[in-house]
Amino acid sequence: MLVSQPESSSDNTPYNNLKQKYKLKMDFRPFVHVEGLDPKEVRRQRIEIQKYHNIIFTSRKAIDYYFKTCEDIHYKVPPTLKYFCQSKAVGHYLHQFGVYRKRKVYVGERSIEDLRENFEKYSDERFLLPSSDVLNPKIVDFLNSLKVEWKRIILYKTVASDLSDLKDVYYDILVFYSPAGIHSLFENFPDFEQNDTVIAAFGPSTVQAAQEHNLRIDIEAPTKACPSMTMAIDQYIKSFG
Repeated sequence: MLVSQPESSSDNTPYNNLKQKYKLKMDFRPFVHVEGLDPKEVRRQRIEIQKYHNIIFTSRKAIDYYFKTCEDIHYKVPPTLKYFCQSKAVGHYLHQFGVYRKRKVYVGERSIEDLRENFEKYSDERFLLPSSDVLNPKIVDFLNSLKVEWKRIILYKTVASDLSDLKDVYYDILVFYSPAGIHSLFENFPDFEQNDTVIAAFGPSTVQAAQEHNLRIDIEAPTKACPSMTMAIDQYIKSFG
């Protein structure tokens, strides 16, 4: 089995438990990686970061590249900025970049929708959303529904990793977690034919990307019965007795 994401450093993981349970040979390999945009590409967007005092963060990578960009343009980030973080994990990560007064950082439980009241409180101000070249359309729809002035600046992009060393390696199961992983498969191996290879896809957008490439989806998650990918794989293996 090949899982198209990095391997966890912990031994006690659902994948490791699955591996031990069925004596599986399991490899982990990210099919995509993140690269920062060239400063020229950032400047072409004609967005002056210094003019935005409300920053929306939906991921830790967005935080990394926002502060890196500020360094690159010699912009000293003032302590008066307000930050709107999609989740607790993102909010916690933000504190690695300095000590901010709690009232300047607004954190959602799990989703950006949790911050609706905070956005509405500052509806007469402008917001900046640093992101990758791929942005969840639900985030765009939510921000547009607020009728606040906001702008997206693309600071990094997801690109296909080099998988050429896997050319002659066969796997019984390929596990994908994103459309980018599916696209990377075909970018690396344009003539890939599924044949008997089992394809496992997590999330509707990943399933859709696989279907667009005429792949057969053998394992799909999440479902009511199997909310996690490892549970879905477990059920699939059990079905063969």
